[in-house]
Amino acid sequence: MNTYMIRRRSAWKTPQELEEAANRSKRVGNEEMPDQVRWIRSYVVEEEDGQLGTVCIYQATDPEAIREHAKRAGLQADEIIPVAETVVVREDPA
Repeated sequence: MNTYMIRRRSAWKTPQELEEAANRSKRVGNEEMPDQVRWIRSYVVEEEDGQLGTVCIYQATDPEAIREHAKRAGLQADEIIPVAETVVVREDPA
């Protein structure tokens, strides 16, 4: 599997909408596509328009698997960018 960064811009108006989307995403990945897509982590960002967006890190067989996962989970995938290298200076804060 390869690592990808997925950008979802202004996708949710409330934290509750985001939580519901996350639950769908996890279910689709774990139950329907476990050999094609793995959700690693997401960073939630407040967009300029006040809505919530995310920067997500996934492992997947290819970008098409990420698009299919997004479609099944009812998510957008505005940008899918392959990650060339990972540099960890500090572990993510809890």
